[in-house]
Amino acid sequence: MTDETKENADVDTTSDTPVRPRFATDSAPTHDERVADERAVAEEDSNPAVAGVLETKLMNVFYGDFRAVADVSMSFHFNDISALIGPSGCGKSTVLRSLNRMNDLIPSARVEGEVRYHGANIYDDGIDPVEVRRRIGMVFQKPNPFPKSIFDNIAWGAKINGFKGSKSDMNDLVENALRQAALWDEVKDKQSESGLSLSGGQQQRLCIARAIATQPDVLLMDEPCSALDPIATLKIEELMIELKENYSIVIVTHNMQQAARVSDRTAFFNVELDTDGQRTGYLVEFSPTDELFTNPREKDTEDYITGRFG
Repeated sequence: MTDETKENADVDTTSDTPVRPRFATDSAPTHDERVADERAVAEEDSNPAVAGVLETKLMNVFYGDFRAVADVSMSFHFNDISALIGPSGCGKSTVLRSLNRMNDLIPSARVEGEVRYHGANIYDDGIDPVEVRRRIGMVFQKPNPFPKSIFDNIAWGAKINGFKGSKSDMNDLVENALRQAALWDEVKDKQSESGLSLSGGQQQRLCIARAIATQPDVLLMDEPCSALDPIATLKIEELMIELKENYSIVIVTHNMQQAARVSDRTAFFNVELDTDGQRTGYLVEFSPTDELFTNPREKDTEDYITGRFG
């Protein structure tokens, strides 16, 4: 497993506070310099006035003794789309899965540091990971509808999460989820058919509707368009922009053009090798998307987005 992150710092660029000076671009920062910078960021982000819906504070992710992600501090804003970009193996998906405890399903995985959702650390003792995943939904890279009807794909999640309404209420919930996923008009007359009968793009929107049905307020999307054709990709991108009115969205993408099109803020992750050849990812910068793509603060970011590596 090669995912990991060693982060430089997430600065809240929406405030009037001057941006903290970045590392010099003529020499790479040391680990100690990065950690000192990250601790300063974590202290800044503890200010409730600038806190986001979801925050990480010096988060490290391990697989056994292998550290895959190092000292990541980020703040994801309400009703924003945040994109995570970077070369393969830099820890983007590991970071994403840590945001709703999906990594708990990997026996060797553990998380140190904090991931705060509305101010509460989701890794505290006594926190139910199933409830975390209900509130912070996940859409995966490959569409994975259940081998059930279109209707039951949506209704099942609500039922297992304790839905107590009438049949009419369930019908309304399913319709609302399908409408939010821009799928209702295409399937309203065939809800009894299998979700597997839909096209790839429709299946992915069905999976988004299924995530919405549990009424989360954060949606995590792990390369949701990588298996889709350009037309289906455009529909998903348009859908994400519509959904951010009601949800905060974090997306992992290898497509920098997609990040530029849909996201409000973009995080660039990079990776470094230790003396044993192990890859550890780290966060280089997390900035408003327009700023990151036109005036990046870090030379590594500029080199990546201009194609010099990656």
